[in-house]
Amino acid sequence: MTWSPVEGQIMTRWAKQLSADNPLPEYPRPQLERETWLNLNGLWNYAILPKKCKSVDSYDGEILVPFPIESALSGVKRKLRPKDRLWYQRSVSIPKEWSGQKLLLHFGAVDWEATVHVNGKRVGSHHGGYVPFAFEISKFVNFGAENDIVVDVLDPTGRGRHERGKQTLHPYMIYYTAVSGIWQTVWLEPVPETHVKSLKITPDIDTSTVRISINCENIKTGDKVKVSILDDDNEVVSIIDNPEHELTLKIPEPKLWNPRSPFLYRIIVQLERNGQVLDEVTSYCGVRKIGLNKDKDGHVRIELNDEPIFQYGTLDQGYWPDGLYTAPTDEALLFDIEITKKIGFNMIRKHVKVEPLRWYYHCDRLGMLVWQDMPNGGWYIWPRSKSNKKYYHEELEAMISTLYNSPSVIVWVPFNEGWGQFDTRAITSKIRALDPTRLIDSASGWFDKGVGDVRDIHVYPGPKMPKKLKGRAAVIGEFGGLGFNVKDHVWKARFKWSYKKSKSPDKLLAEYKDLMSNLQPLIKDGLCAAVYTQITDVEREINGLLTYDREIMKIDEKELKKLHSSLFIEL
Repeated sequence: MTWSPVEGQIMTRWAKQLSADNPLPEYPRPQLERETWLNLNGLWNYAILPKKCKSVDSYDGEILVPFPIESALSGVKRKLRPKDRLWYQRSVSIPKEWSGQKLLLHFGAVDWEATVHVNGKRVGSHHGGYVPFAFEISKFVNFGAENDIVVDVLDPTGRGRHERGKQTLHPYMIYYTAVSGIWQTVWLEPVPETHVKSLKITPDIDTSTVRISINCENIKTGDKVKVSILDDDNEVVSIIDNPEHELTLKIPEPKLWNPRSPFLYRIIVQLERNGQVLDEVTSYCGVRKIGLNKDKDGHVRIELNDEPIFQYGTLDQGYWPDGLYTAPTDEALLFDIEITKKIGFNMIRKHVKVEPLRWYYHCDRLGMLVWQDMPNGGWYIWPRSKSNKKYYHEELEAMISTLYNSPSVIVWVPFNEGWGQFDTRAITSKIRALDPTRLIDSASGWFDKGVGDVRDIHVYPGPKMPKKLKGRAAVIGEFGGLGFNVKDHVWKARFKWSYKKSKSPDKLLAEYKDLMSNLQPLIKDGLCAAVYTQITDVEREINGLLTYDREIMKIDEKELKKLHSSLFIEL
């Protein structure tokens, strides 16, 4: 069977570059990298059967992993309903030389409940559609031979109240096509019996240090860890210590990370026993600090590296017309960040979605600040069950742990517009305990509970100044939403939606200029950040600066850059 995208909607230019033999071949975890790994993206067998079915007799065809089954790039483009079970199957030859090591089967993200079988044996299951997970499968596989991998997936979108962002089974207005199943890279990684599981990297510019906690598996008395921090290939500092200790490395005259100069130090971690290196991983860090302080006029300001910074960003849904949640290529994933920076924004609010780790890596190295939403579930009038709250907490903790080392991420946003909002004060305290180094936007829009570091309002088209600050920074979490329909570059749908429609490019530019002129005095009055809706059109929603296929910028790039540069006044 030959793979091809399903036609019927607009596509991006990167879809033509996509190869079914090697989709998304890049290493998926840049902050904990090993040399040896095996990418399992590509064609898998698939079947959609009733939820009650616990096995598959025959498959419906092939699907291109890691594109969600509802997407055109999957080659399937079928809806998965709550009463269905989605099955994936492929065989993989595991190198004989990996024998004797532990073998990890990694999934970047699977929406929503995934159960994994290897050679007919169940190896584990996972709930949650936005965070990576892995299973150790060495006892289930035959090294040097073919092995059978089966994944079955349930996704209760539309009936469940789990975290799902903007997904719906019945798309309309600001809600988009649901995604199901595997939507990030699947990969195998052999690791030694004693190995590094994770790193926790905490920079401190006040002491010019970087603290590193190393989570290791199966260490023995006398094992040592060597950590080296490098500026390019030049070693800046290194330390050898007990791997169970938190290590503190002092960096002389550190180069601070910021949007103008996003410098990243390389990190090499070697786990040693009797002078022999058992495991080696590479990582990186940016040395920066985010906090609050009052200016001379008494306004609370957000500060980066102890200097006030105004942040102007875009709302970024992370949707693609051809891949839905999954960008067609790494180049496409990078494009959205590059164009956002090119036209003069210094921040992205990643809206109710967690991206693949490479997206954050690109933000780290390009110097793009990120406000990270927790993907919310349900509607604000829906109560959450005890089990649903448990899943929220688990995925929140996993998201923070997964993204903790990324210098670009500076704000956590646990709730948006009241969607599934609960226990706001307690959850804010929990986030503070998990990560005291970042700011918290406890409720972006609508139901402010007087906690967190910012007071965030949504106003369309806006802008206007938030009130009831209570010692918090003033933020407009969403505004704008100016819409313009560009023929032949929109989703095929009868109804096109935006917060305010413009009839011509000239009218759109004039209205955008008005927004900018109204925003400028608010900055002088203490506004710390504003998020424009939005960077691209999405499905039926046409209020993007770019069309959904990323082909047309609706306002001239140079004009946008000029308008945006006027916002970054000295504070």
